[in-house]
Amino acid sequence: MSTALKGKTILVTGADGFIGSHLVEHLVRQGLKVRAFVLYNSFGSWGWLDRLADDVRDQFEVFMGDIRDPNGVLTAMRGVDIVLHLAALIAIPYSYHSPDTYVDTNIKGTLNILQAARQLDVSRVVHTSTSEVYGSAQFVPITEEHPLVGQSPYSASKIGADQLALSFYRSFGTPVTVIRPFNTFGPRQSARAVIPTIISQLAAGKTEVRLGKLSPTRDFTFVTDTARAFQAMAESPSVLGEVVNFGSSFEISIGEVANLIAQTMGVDAGVVSEEERLRPELSEVERLFAGIDKARRLTNWSPQYSGRDGFVRGLAETIKWFSNPENLSFYKPDSYMV
Repeated sequence: MSTALKGKTILVTGADGFIGSHLVEHLVRQGLKVRAFVLYNSFGSWGWLDRLADDVRDQFEVFMGDIRDPNGVLTAMRGVDIVLHLAALIAIPYSYHSPDTYVDTNIKGTLNILQAARQLDVSRVVHTSTSEVYGSAQFVPITEEHPLVGQSPYSASKIGADQLALSFYRSFGTPVTVIRPFNTFGPRQSARAVIPTIISQLAAGKTEVRLGKLSPTRDFTFVTDTARAFQAMAESPSVLGEVVNFGSSFEISIGEVANLIAQTMGVDAGVVSEEERLRPELSEVERLFAGIDKARRLTNWSPQYSGRDGFVRGLAETIKWFSNPENLSFYKPDSYMV
């Protein structure tokens, strides 16, 4: 068990999602007390938490609510020591036609967390940012000093949420820190992300993978490294009021990723760029490559899936999960998921 977090109650918002479910899994296996905030729905679904392994299932508390509701957020945070705030709308294409929902969820939802943290004297809030706030890299590796450029309504809403969180630290001394993961991937990720899009199409027997633009590069981080990064940000005494990047320090183009996945899966497939999957020209982020010196300096974290070899290992684990027909059944390879 983590000695720094021993005996503390940790709230994970967005726990029903991709990264959130892996984070709950990771923290429970560390022997920590976890309260998982999931989006209320009439089906009683806990999202990916319903699919966790037997050693984790029933080992955490669940709170069903809505991050946009201040009373629900306040109720969820009572008795909590640390908040790991992941709840957000994250799909970039969906933000083009429904930007209001991104303001309500990402900005106002974050405000609800911050207000409750002030009222309840929570000891730490780890707010989740995204590498998308940087826009296309103006220099690499991208450090935390890189300018913030909102190239989509999604990234603009995250810039707003990040700055709101930091303003509470500066204005009220609220113990906030901002984690900025680069492109996380792994089992259970939504097909609105590029790696699951490629794998699910190939696993479903497609011989032509349909994608958006192929030339942009990304710094892909395996999800277990991202989960460890959240724990590091919750534990470190040096990160309050700070923004910290987390990535793999490896850069690869989308086209190369598609070819590498096809090669790993032993499939001979072509790759095509479809018009409907392209971002508007000025909205496309052409290059993301993480500078992680600050993370190494302020925390005890370093990526276990680093460089090309680490990326290939992470891909193999992701492909194995998606290749299970039971898991693949949750996806719709014939549809473009925004």
